[in-house]
Amino acid sequence: MDKSKTNKDNSTKFKGINIIKANIKKVIEISKILRSSFGPMGMDKIIKKSDNKIIITNDGATILNTLEFKNEITSIIGELSRSQDEEIGDGTTGIVLIAANLLDQTEKLMEKGIHPTRIIEGFEHAADFCLFYLETISRNLTKKNNIYSCLLFTAMTAMNSKVINRSKKKLAEICVKAVLAVSDLKRKDFNFELIKIDGKIGGNLENTTLINGIVIDKDFSHSQMPKEINDVRISIVTSPLEPPKPKTKHRIDIENIQNFKELEKIEQQFFREMISQLKNSGTNLLLCQWGFDDEGNHLLLRNKLSAVRWVSGQEIDLLALATGAQIVPRFNEITSSTLGFAARIRENCFGTTSDRILIVENCANSKALTIFIRGSSEFILNEAKRAMHDALCAVKNLIRDSRILFGGGSAEMACALKISKEAEKCVGLKHFVLQSFSESLKIIPLVLAENAGYFSIESISQLQNRQIKEKNPFLGIECFGNGICSMQKLKVFESLISKQQQIQMAVQIASGILRIDDFINI
Repeated sequence: MDKSKTNKDNSTKFKGINIIKANIKKVIEISKILRSSFGPMGMDKIIKKSDNKIIITNDGATILNTLEFKNEITSIIGELSRSQDEEIGDGTTGIVLIAANLLDQTEKLMEKGIHPTRIIEGFEHAADFCLFYLETISRNLTKKNNIYSCLLFTAMTAMNSKVINRSKKKLAEICVKAVLAVSDLKRKDFNFELIKIDGKIGGNLENTTLINGIVIDKDFSHSQMPKEINDVRISIVTSPLEPPKPKTKHRIDIENIQNFKELEKIEQQFFREMISQLKNSGTNLLLCQWGFDDEGNHLLLRNKLSAVRWVSGQEIDLLALATGAQIVPRFNEITSSTLGFAARIRENCFGTTSDRILIVENCANSKALTIFIRGSSEFILNEAKRAMHDALCAVKNLIRDSRILFGGGSAEMACALKISKEAEKCVGLKHFVLQSFSESLKIIPLVLAENAGYFSIESISQLQNRQIKEKNPFLGIECFGNGICSMQKLKVFESLISKQQQIQMAVQIASGILRIDDFINI
C-alpha cells in the first residue's frame, strides 16, 4: 500500500469530532486519577519521580505538577492548575472534576448532533448565570459575625482534605495570625514574601509554632560564641573572611623563614583590618554568605563578635529585607549605615539531636514571620507545608472579599438545581446544554459522598430532594458519617472568589479543548 494513502487516512482519522473525542478521553483519564483523592476522606497517591524520590499526597495541584505530561492537552490542564494554585491556593481537583464532567456531557450532546460551538456558547451562558446565583446565596462577613472565627473555620476547611486534619485547629490559628500580621486591612494588601514556611523532622504537628522573626537553618560559627544576643546589629557580607588569593596563575615562592613570616604578617594585617572595620561600624553579628577559616573564626571570638557562615542567598535576601541591612560585597564597605537591626537572636536545639537553628526575632524594618513546622517524617512535613499554603491563600481570599459560601457540595448542588429550573423554561438546543451543565456540577457532591463511603447516587438524590423541599441551599454532604447536614451550622466555609474561579476555570478548560479540531505536526 502507498505510504501517502496511509498518512491521509491517519490525518482524516484525527480531525474534527474524532480529535475532540480523543482529547475528551485524555481529560477524563486525568480526572479518574484525581477523583479518589477529592474531599476530606480522599485517598493519598504515591508518586515516584524520575530521580527515585517518592511523594505521598492527595493535593491535586501537587499531583498535577509532578505528573510528566506527554500530551499537549494534558499539559494545558497542568498549567491551568498551577495558575489556580498560585492565585487562589485551593480547588484544583474540583476544577479538573467539573471540566472532565462537562466534556463527558459534551460527548453526549455531540452524539445528538449539537455543534461544539453551540455547546461552548451554552456553557458560557450557564457559567455567567451560575456566578450571579452564587453571589445571591453568599453571606457577607460583618462585625456581627465573629470575623476571626470565620477566618479560622475557612482555614480549617482548606485543611480538611489533607493528612494533617487532626491538628487543623492549631495550624489554622497560626495561618490566620500570620496573614493578619502581614496584611494592610484598609488597602486589602498582602505581602506573602514576609511569611516563610520552614520545618524540621522531629516532634509532632502540635509543636508547630509561629515565630515573630526569621529562622536560619545554621548555628554560630564557634561553639564558644554566646547562644543569645540582644540588641542585634547585623552586617551582611557576600565575601569570605579570609585574605585575598591570587586570581592569576602566578604562584608565591617561599624560600626562607623570613619570607614565610612576612606572608603571615600580611595575612594578619588583612584580618585585623576586617575585624576593625566590623568593630568600628558597631556590628555585633556577622552574617557571611561564604565560609571563613579557623584563624578568622578565632579572631572573631577574641574580639567578642558573633558570626554565622554559609548563609544561603534566599535567607540573606529575606534578612536584608526584614532587618534593613545592606548586602555588602566587601569588608571595607561596612559602615554604621549598612547595618541591620533586630531585638534578639538566639540559638535553638531539638531534643537529643545535634540539630540547631538560629531565630532572629522582632526585626526592625518589617513584620517578617516564620511558620516553623514539626513533623514525625518528611512526608508529614511536606503535606503540612502544602496544607499551610492552601490555608494561607484561603484566608487571604476571604480578607480580600468577605463574602462566603458553604462547602460540602452545597453551592454546586444549589447552582445545578437553579440551572435545571432555567433549562425547563428553554426549548430545543439551549435546554439540552443547560441540563448538561447542571448534571456536570453534581459531580462535586457525588464524589464527596463516594469518597466518604456513602451510596453516592442515593446521597445525591436525597440532597437534591431536601434542598428543593426545605429551600435551603446550604445543605451539603458531611463526610464524617452524618450524611446530609447544614454546612452553615457545621461552619464549613469557602470564599466566594475561590468557588467562582473554580467554575470559570473549569468552563475555560472545557471550552478550550472543544475548540481544538485538528493537530498539525510540522
